[in-house]
Amino acid sequence: MASSKAADGVGEAQTGKKEKKTKMVDESDLLTVPDGWKEPAFTRDDNPRGLLEESSFATLFPKYREAYLKECWPLVEKALAEAHIKASLDLIEGSITVSTTKKTFDPYAIVRARDLIKLLARSVPFEQAVRILQDDIACDIIKIGTLVRNRERFVKRRQRLIGPKGSTLKALELLTNCYVMVQGNTVSALGPFSGLKEVRKVVMDTMKNIHPIYNIKTLMIKQELSKDPELRVQSWERFLPKFRHKNLTKRREPKKKSVKKEYTPFPPSQPESKVDKELATGEFFLRESVKKRKKMEEIKVKQAEALTKRQEERNKAFIPPKEKPLMKKTTKAPSEGKLDIEAIKEKVKKAKTKKLGAPPVNPAPPTDNTSNNKKKTKTKG
Repeated sequence: MASSKAADGVGEAQTGKKEKKTKMVDESDLLTVPDGWKEPAFTRDDNPRGLLEESSFATLFPKYREAYLKECWPLVEKALAEAHIKASLDLIEGSITVSTTKKTFDPYAIVRARDLIKLLARSVPFEQAVRILQDDIACDIIKIGTLVRNRERFVKRRQRLIGPKGSTLKALELLTNCYVMVQGNTVSALGPFSGLKEVRKVVMDTMKNIHPIYNIKTLMIKQELSKDPELRVQSWERFLPKFRHKNLTKRREPKKKSVKKEYTPFPPSQPESKVDKELATGEFFLRESVKKRKKMEEIKVKQAEALTKRQEERNKAFIPPKEKPLMKKTTKAPSEGKLDIEAIKEKVKKAKTKKLGAPPVNPAPPTDNTSNNKKKTKTKG
């Protein structure tokens, strides 16, 4: 009986684990939609009587958006008038309000109008924001201001999401078919539902210090795999890259490590007083004259030590510094064992000729030109 109960318990635990695993899987990933299928448009025939109550939404916008909203407000009113939604712009309070009318038949039109004014307030241009009124387009405003505490780190990670000259953001837009706008403490995304989910994942991971290039790489692989109809049913885990987190920076250890002492319930013993120390050494029982003599002896010893130190410091100035030994020039020994005596003789002769006033060893005979020149000088004279 005990063994059967234990087996039942193990089986229940296993089933519980399986249930947890199945809960983690997103249901939207398991759904399959046929190619080219579109949801039919909501017309007046679906709701001929209209709405019973009036619904309205309002949102505030910053001061720097006032000029742009004034410029494009006629276009906003025109776009909302097609869905029979009334819009009003209050420049004094800095707010936009949208509300339903008696002619409004689509109950979801007011929600789309609310999203439109939210996007306009978050610096999304009207050309992109008006797309929210379509059936297959949705929007997502991701708040990133509270995800990172340090302001400098937040600015760096937000810039990493944008990339150099907006290249990272452009790549994300092309892969997800969404329009992404990074403004202040929010990221506004506009596009199909599947793309918005990927955009939110990339943004949240970037704020958690995971570089967006890793997610972009996986999105590129997924896009190529989705083109193959055979691989649609199969799992893509074997194709997707697995990036491991490498913690390269090691924690610096402090120079002075404080060692914790063992815990004891007893309080520490009191420090010994001067009387206790004298009792331990036996000085307490000595006479005052003996104590004074002992103190004088200690003072004299200290004075003698100080005097010797002072004398040593004074004598340091008279100690000559140590001289470095002179390096003797070593003459290179001749490469050959025998000396060439004739060559040395020739060098000596040449040296004698070079000396000033020394007669040449082999005087050259006077030439005819020199004798002729002498004769010419004599005749002239």
